[in-house]
Amino acid sequence: MFNEEYDVIVVGAGHAGSEAAAAAANMGSKTLLITMNLQNIAQMSCNPAMGGIAKGQIVREIDALGGYSGIVSDTSAIQFKMLNKSKGPAMWSPRVQSDRMRFAEDWRMLLEGTENLDFYQEMVSGLLVENHKVVGVKTSLGVEVKAKSVVLTNGTFLNGLIHIGDKNFGGGRAGERAATGITEQLVNLGFESGRMKTGTPPRVDGRSLDFSKMIEQPGDEDPQKFSYLDVTKPLTHQRSCHMSYTSELVHDLLREGFDRSPMFNGRIKSVGPRYCPSIEDKINRFADKDRHQLFVEPEGWNTCEYYINGFSTSLPEDVQFKALRSVVGFENVKFFRPGYAIEYDYFPPTQLKHTLETKLVEGLYFAGQINGTTGYEEAASQGLMAGINASLKVQEKEAFTLQRDEAYIGVLIDDLITKGTEEPYRMFTSRAEYRTLLRQDNADFRLTPKGYALGLASEKRLKRMEEKQSKSEAFVQFFRETSVTPEEANPVLESKNSAAVKQQDKMFKLYARPNITIDDVRKFESVENYIQNNDLDTEIIEQTEIQVKYAGYIEKEKNNADKLNRLENLKIPVGFDYSKLKSMSIEARQKLEKIQPVTISQASRISGVNPNDISVLLVYLGR
Repeated sequence: MFNEEYDVIVVGAGHAGSEAAAAAANMGSKTLLITMNLQNIAQMSCNPAMGGIAKGQIVREIDALGGYSGIVSDTSAIQFKMLNKSKGPAMWSPRVQSDRMRFAEDWRMLLEGTENLDFYQEMVSGLLVENHKVVGVKTSLGVEVKAKSVVLTNGTFLNGLIHIGDKNFGGGRAGERAATGITEQLVNLGFESGRMKTGTPPRVDGRSLDFSKMIEQPGDEDPQKFSYLDVTKPLTHQRSCHMSYTSELVHDLLREGFDRSPMFNGRIKSVGPRYCPSIEDKINRFADKDRHQLFVEPEGWNTCEYYINGFSTSLPEDVQFKALRSVVGFENVKFFRPGYAIEYDYFPPTQLKHTLETKLVEGLYFAGQINGTTGYEEAASQGLMAGINASLKVQEKEAFTLQRDEAYIGVLIDDLITKGTEEPYRMFTSRAEYRTLLRQDNADFRLTPKGYALGLASEKRLKRMEEKQSKSEAFVQFFRETSVTPEEANPVLESKNSAAVKQQDKMFKLYARPNITIDDVRKFESVENYIQNNDLDTEIIEQTEIQVKYAGYIEKEKNNADKLNRLENLKIPVGFDYSKLKSMSIEARQKLEKIQPVTISQASRISGVNPNDISVLLVYLGR
């Protein structure tokens, strides 16, 4: 059946697998995408949304590099919001509500239109490994397919176990069977594995809800989009979400089922996501709270199915139903299906290199929830990086990695392989020490040249980025060079309760004041003329405003990054013997031996390695 050898085989077609397959194929590698059900490519297993706090930055980064998640998020969006607009631009995070069915369909159409990419529907039950090197995969029907590299993106399917109350059954997702065989083989090969848990809420019939009793949550008045390309357009009309609240009555009804809850009776032993807890976990951990928010999210343009964000649960279905019917607006609710929890196997990511290639088996890459992460965006970014590096390895080219000051993707991967994770890892802006540099608005500046060099981002994308960059830089320079008189400036300043000027001053200085906005400076005739004469769009104007108002912060953070990046250039020899360093703490030696950091900088970020240990290492290396 498969006579040819593939360059890259991608196992699993979720968000990680889809990005991995697209990246490898678009870089010229002969690629095979194997999944258990081709009808479920890029399925949104949980909430129908992309982006959010820090996650929106990741989607922008994927798009800037030439991945597909941003494009699909735009074409399937039903609502757009820029979160955290009341804060500084480092915190702004784009998010869309998605049409679940259209999202999966658009992903499939993009993949089917990708050259060098083949598809096969089957369960991969094992890997073909020779001399610690992967050479292919084996399916449950005994079919063997040879490959030079393999990317595993198994999501929640590895020995997946679904829990609803005191019932449990094997499955990787509602209505789909679990994947077996791979974990056992990897453990036999010397890998360490663990178990994690995630959950999902009930899906309900919107026709049974009373939205008049809820708080409407509309999209932005002037919606933007994810992709930097002009192949997608902002939404012209949107669907609203709604918000309701639980109550003490709801909490009491949920508590009635705690004795049958797999979370509390010992059936679930694995760790769930700290920042997206189940409703029973919330009312147990935060007993002082008399209510919790519930977001009622439509699943698409035309469907009546709704996702109840904030009500993830594994309680018995009768308890879920009774409690939800006591929420305002849900008095007559009808279920499409109950919520459930799922336990699955993962592999602690300290067993990986920065490229996401495993240390134990050459040519084998892990991406997504197999690495202990949670979220579509985290998975997609890992898939993209694994697909890129699997392709580069086959082509015998230099590996591609991102530093912590270059991308949230770099922070994510470095956190995983350096620190590991014992609970589902979720990205936050607070995890990035250089978040002023890693804004959602400049992901194309940071990453599109890299994507173009890889052969992933198109020339059209690069030219569009370069035009935006040159126009915004020229506009900033205009503000630096152009003066404004007190007669012109003071009426604008006084209208904003800002101190008047007594002499002519540079416009940059006035515009940099915190309470002066682009709408204010556009009242200066020279500014409005410049915008019109140079055909500046909203994206360029916003970029200019950020560069003017946050120039000092950006420069300071760049300097800090440059200082710390000097340590990134201090390499540690491969296979370095840490047992020689007797003056180093035992814990540090053990951690360094296990993780095998590539640079001094990476070594300094390992939990349990203190500055004194780094000093010992530097002295020994003669640095």
